[in-house]
Amino acid sequence: MSEESFESLMQAAYLQTFPAHLDLISEGDPADFLYVVIEGCVELYAHANGREATMGMVQPIGTFILAAVLKDAVYLMSARTDQKSKILLIPSENVREAFERDETFARAIVQELAGCYRDVVKEHKDIKLRSGVERLANRLLRFHRDQGGSGTIELPYDKRTIASLLGMTPENLSRAFNTLKPYGVDVDGARIQLSDLRALETLAKPNPLIDEPAT
Repeated sequence: MSEESFESLMQAAYLQTFPAHLDLISEGDPADFLYVVIEGCVELYAHANGREATMGMVQPIGTFILAAVLKDAVYLMSARTDQKSKILLIPSENVREAFERDETFARAIVQELAGCYRDVVKEHKDIKLRSGVERLANRLLRFHRDQGGSGTIELPYDKRTIASLLGMTPENLSRAFNTLKPYGVDVDGARIQLSDLRALETLAKPNPLIDEPAT
């Protein structure tokens, strides 16, 4: 975006630090701000019929919820901090004004929304086309890649959150971990040892059209 548009947005914005497990927005509320995660992590979640599900995790530098801001619509998801987080709040009206007058900013937003749409399609394919065990196996391989491929990973979120992300109950997640033991997956709290990556990959059958962030 242009320097002028950036300065205008920053003059209207607020940079705040929030403690862990603090509710930031609620689904159904008007989209008053665009939120940008600068430090920490934010959980997006939703409710229906007495059930709650984690929809995604936003890490630096990531935004939520951009589509609602542009459409001047209500939030379709709620958000809370997963850990202590520093977040930039930009008034929605200012974002829409910049979108209208700054073509470079508008193109960048279209690219961002296109990436978000493709991520949603990948998550949908993951849930529709794989069993719970396969989803867990592929998520462990993704964590392993993201953490440097040393053979040991630290779960980035608690197991309840991971279960919800994978469309599973905590009990089903526990059973899935047990199923993966013969494939070299050893669980010690949040630390996971992967001692037979070839066996795990044979089971998981990773697909670049689902698992590669660049596709």
